[in-house]
Formats: sequence, C-alpha cells, structure tokens
Amino acid sequence: MPEAPRSGVPDRPGADDPGRGRRLGIDVGSVRIGVASSDPDGVLATPVETVARAPKTHPDASDVRRIVALAEEYEAVEIVVGLPRTLRGERGKAADIAVRFARVLGRALPGTPVRLADERLTTVSAARGLRDSGIRARNQRSVIDQAAAVAILQGWLDERRRPGRDETTAPNETEGAPMPDNGDDGAGATQ
Repeated sequence: MPEAPRSGVPDRPGADDPGRGRRLGIDVGSVRIGVASSDPDGVLATPVETVARAPKTHPDASDVRRIVALAEEYEAVEIVVGLPRTLRGERGKAADIAVRFARVLGRALPGTPVRLADERLTTVSAARGLRDSGIRARNQRSVIDQAAAVAILQGWLDERRRPGRDETTAPNETEGAPMPDNGDDGAGATQ
C-alpha cells in the first residue's frame, strides 16, 4: 500500500510507477489549489479546476475532500503535488505547506501514490504563458493555479516518458535532506 510522502525531497518517476492511467497534478497555494489531470496514457496534462483552500489542513477539510473526490472521479492512479523550493533548492514555508498537504492527502487516498515534484518557478512561467496568450493579469487569478498544476504534472509526465531514464531509481533517492515523518499532519496548523 503506498504511503504518504515522508520527506520534503522531490520524487521522480521510478520503478514503482503505477503504469497506465490518469494522474492528477496539484499546485498547493495559501489561498487556492490548482488541479490538473492527464490523459489515460500519461502524455498530456490539462487543467481541471481551482479549489479554495480550507483554513486548516486535515483529512475532513473541504479542500482535501474535493481533491479526493476528483481523484475518484478521474480514477487517478497517482497524485503529483508540487514541492516549491527556492532556486538554491531549499525549503521554505510554502514547501512545508505542500508536504503537509501531500501527507494528509496520502492518508485520505491510501490506495493511490502521492508524490512530490519539484515545482520551481511553475507559477511564474504559468503567469507568463497566460500573459503571452493575451489573458490580462487581473483575469489570471481564476486560472493561474490550474496552469501551475498543468506545468507540474506535465513535467512529471515528460520525465516518465524520457528515453533512457533510470527506471530502477525509487522515489526519494534524490538529493536533499529527508524530513522525518513525526506524525504531525498539520491538523492544528492554519494555512
């Protein structure tokens, strides 16, 4: 049975890939969560919706319940949560929030692997892409999180399909200091 992420280290596709099926990409923000989905063959990520963040992260929170419902609706075989890191690869408050959310989501979806994927600059590049598409800054708010989720998931899908990738590398065998799972799911922490 897949476990919730135990560290703040980004995963990467490995030998435990669940195979064919839809994946969900999640961009956890302080106010909103962007959601994207892949096609069943794992080739293309598309936006799904933006979910309002609940005041606290716990299994019964409205945002977690909505993501669980989407995972069930899309029959997701894997969930990819963006892990925001600085350009130096360091963790900050936003990364802690994403890891906490991924842990809670992993516990709420015990049969579905929940992964962490490096998401440096995805929101910045999503905003640039929307602007280049003619969407004004004030109109981006409703879709920016979905666009960032698409970027996170598309990066994951592209890495899965990259020829010559090391398929024996298991998740969490990447550089970085692991974050111990102290059992704190952030139920008392407000976002």
